[in-house]
Amino acid sequence: MTPPRVAMVLAAGLGTRMRPLTETTAKPLLPVAGRSLLHRILDHLAAAGVERVVVNTHWQREAVLAALAERRDLALVESHEETLLDTGGAVVKALPLVGEAPFYIVNGDAFWLDGAHPTLLRLASAFDPDRLDAVLLVHRAALLPCYVGRGDFAVDPWGRVRRPREKEIVPYLYAGVQLASPALFARSPQGPFSTNLLWDRAIDADRLRAVVHDGMWLHLSTPEDIADAEEAVAGRVSASAHAR
Repeated sequence: MTPPRVAMVLAAGLGTRMRPLTETTAKPLLPVAGRSLLHRILDHLAAAGVERVVVNTHWQREAVLAALAERRDLALVESHEETLLDTGGAVVKALPLVGEAPFYIVNGDAFWLDGAHPTLLRLASAFDPDRLDAVLLVHRAALLPCYVGRGDFAVDPWGRVRRPREKEIVPYLYAGVQLASPALFARSPQGPFSTNLLWDRAIDADRLRAVVHDGMWLHLSTPEDIADAEEAVAGRVSASAHAR
């Protein structure tokens, strides 16, 4: 499909696991190698041809709005939440601002570097709005040496996804980026709820697919993870300079 021109960034959360860094700073505003997570996400979106981005706000709202005001390359729209609505509820509230076409949804703490092809455009290439409600970006858990969970999804060679069975460990983690149709959010619950509920419904209807990330992705949950990201970015920049 033609890559979307609209996106939503989920930037309202409290970032409790990142404390003390997030006691006075919204998690998306934390810097990695001198540039905030939020600006890095917006950079990816702009490079993929996105023109309009809805950003939900709650914690440190004024600081997030000030960061958004620095951008001149995107039309940015706020969806403010007096009460946190979780990932699913946040998108449902913002749907009137998003419109009726498929759109990107990016977690405000998502951090990735593209592989051979731009990640967002890979999602667009995999999305068929007649057959699917969403395409998720997933990453191999084995590439994260400190990860000890069971994983989020198994993915077959055609991109079909399923949840882990009882006592099963599956290879892939959700990487915080998806391309979704507004149809995914039809008949949603009222108030706060997780998008996981809608993904499970789409899996049952065979309307969910995944794309395996082919570049760098880091799970940013604790302050130590920020330091790891700094090192990863420094290593990538150094390797790139050496190759030239």
